[in-house]
Amino acid sequence: MRTLREINHLMKQVQDSILTTNKPVSLPLRVGVDLGTACIAVVVLDHENNPICCELEWADVLKDGLVVDFFGAQSIVRRLKENAEKRLGKKLEECAIAMPPGTTGNERTHRFVVEGAGFEVINVLDEPTAANAVLDIADGVIVDIGGGTTGITVFRNGEPVEVADEPTGGTHLTLVIAGNQKIPYAEAEAMKLKPKHQKELLPVVAPVIEKMATIVQKSVSLQPNDVLYLVGGTCCYLGIEHIFSAVTGLEVIKPRNPFLITPTGIAMNG
Repeated sequence: MRTLREINHLMKQVQDSILTTNKPVSLPLRVGVDLGTACIAVVVLDHENNPICCELEWADVLKDGLVVDFFGAQSIVRRLKENAEKRLGKKLEECAIAMPPGTTGNERTHRFVVEGAGFEVINVLDEPTAANAVLDIADGVIVDIGGGTTGITVFRNGEPVEVADEPTGGTHLTLVIAGNQKIPYAEAEAMKLKPKHQKELLPVVAPVIEKMATIVQKSVSLQPNDVLYLVGGTCCYLGIEHIFSAVTGLEVIKPRNPFLITPTGIAMNG
């Protein structure tokens, strides 16, 4: 099991690789493509899982884990792939992808998007398994809150034994902010991403976060000594971990840059 310090160090390296391209220690490279509801990411690691580069683009081409703009998603993946290739000075040919729990029927669409952008998909994971490639927990619960869905997976002895997925996520926080501030959705989304506004608006979005925590409680069988690990873009919201802990009564761990956990884990399997 990785310590939180080790996880945070790895996530800092991945974050830094958004701007800085690192030299691989060993080949071949590992590539992960994460088609998120709010952000699409391409993460490149070397064969020893050292971060090499990361390309991100905010997007609105998926809804609740499902592709709603096929050509838009394909164009973004192709653009990220080309950007990474320019930085590396070499072609990227193979990658892994991941699916939210409960959306495996959409696997073909995800595969077609990524393969249409020029990759060969060599591995398809579920997102909690991808996240646990980074977290490396034996017993505990991974809560992956993205833009449209909350995925919950219970691990026992390193194996997923219980999985649930609910259609609630960062989109709902944005809708509440837009209504409270009486501003357009896009403006509310931009406000939500800024730490200064996150602190100010926490009382406004707290009921939505409390509902998410309650969903986790009701969706899977939790043990009194379970630890919840928060990953996904919505978990970047300041203070979310304290609300989850208050509602569930459990220890809650939020790693650094939780939105990079899953795409990094996908790359580890690439």
